[in-house]
Amino acid sequence: MPDRLSPLDASFLFAEDRTTAMHVGGVMTFAPSEAGSFDVEAFVELIGSRLGLVPRYRQKVRDVPGHLGLPVWVDDPDFELDYHVRRAALPGPCSDEQLRALVGRLLGRRLDRSRPLWELYLVEGLSDGRFAVITKTHHAMVDGLGSMDVGAMLLDTTPVPRETAPDEWDPAPEPSAMELAIDAVLEAMRRPQTVLDVAARAGADAREVLANAERAVATLVSATGGRPVHPLNAVIGEQRRFGTARAALTDHQAVRAVQGGTVNDVVLAVVAGGLRQWMKTRGEPLRRATTVRALVPVSVRSRRNGSGERAAAGNNISAYFVELPVGEPDPLCRLARVSAAMAAHKAGGQAVGAATLIRLAGFAPPTLHSLGVRLASQFSSQVYNVLVSNVPGPPRPLYAMGARMLDMYPVVPLAGGQAVAVGITSYDGVMHYGLNADRDAMPDVDVLAAAMTDALAELVNAAAT
Repeated sequence: MPDRLSPLDASFLFAEDRTTAMHVGGVMTFAPSEAGSFDVEAFVELIGSRLGLVPRYRQKVRDVPGHLGLPVWVDDPDFELDYHVRRAALPGPCSDEQLRALVGRLLGRRLDRSRPLWELYLVEGLSDGRFAVITKTHHAMVDGLGSMDVGAMLLDTTPVPRETAPDEWDPAPEPSAMELAIDAVLEAMRRPQTVLDVAARAGADAREVLANAERAVATLVSATGGRPVHPLNAVIGEQRRFGTARAALTDHQAVRAVQGGTVNDVVLAVVAGGLRQWMKTRGEPLRRATTVRALVPVSVRSRRNGSGERAAAGNNISAYFVELPVGEPDPLCRLARVSAAMAAHKAGGQAVGAATLIRLAGFAPPTLHSLGVRLASQFSSQVYNVLVSNVPGPPRPLYAMGARMLDMYPVVPLAGGQAVAVGITSYDGVMHYGLNADRDAMPDVDVLAAAMTDALAELVNAAAT
């Protein structure tokens, strides 16, 4: 039978609504190929030949009738590569600002649930002969580390594309609704305690479930001392803006070498400093004690399982709540406070499991699970102020059909009530900051991106004196 989504993977489907598109992705730019003009048709053909490396990319989600179990992955017998890989030429020479505007427009569009949950856009016409690739993959498929797997389809470690084994994919027959229902019932029977819990909750009135979920979220808010920060927590719409900042990895490492801690501590201090400068441009009152609570996801999914084989795709995430000291004027003090907070989390085992944040994951039928996750998403502004996700990327240059990749900016989704989410990925000695922001709540996302560059320079100068 087909693979069933885990409660956490399914939660990303349930949390999605009109204003909350739950896909991750990336924006990559490439230098012109030394061989001359880039062969787009050959590139698309190459992607198609490599889909066997990421089987999930030819599967779609099927709901179980009667919501008797969590959704499942099934092969899509009508899979069309041309639907998922699209060309988006801009009038050249296109500036980086125009590219970011295009990314913002594409980010706001939700993925089609009736098809495999990914899209890839080839953007031609950039200045200096460059082109770009924009990827969108639903969070139900991958976490931060897993999202790098999309690179297996298009990137190589040398200008010469590697050989790929022939792909002889033959879609498995799609199960009928009856088969899905029977399989869900049989699976539940193998876990009797879950059956009792599900039966009890299935009989509950939906209003009671919502009330219970609200109390659970309120308890979490109370336990974490949540408080909204107005510029960062706002009612959001469907449209997005995208901002970028880039800086040398060696600058981050130099600060760490002098001050101790980790590169991730430096990244969080950079975000804190950037937020501080940005809030000052908005005239926000700042006291030394002012903090912004960041939710910092930590992927605990191994790339290899215990047998040395590649781990299965999906999400296995924990997270820390970290107070970013935006009111602290001294950059080294900001870093010291962030490093101390992260060290305390790690020493005390204070990671907050992602299932805690959605509260009902795995303990309710999918219908009620969906209600709880949606409610938790709407309460996110009372639990944390900004998402900051740092995922290491490839340390060496990568190529697409001979064209060298220049940049790799990550895209992380916005939860309900969040004005901006910050993703960071390292690549070839450069740290790339990608800012996914609500179009109306954050028209000045470029100001925030520039402030992060300034915050790192401030840290480097302070550490060197």
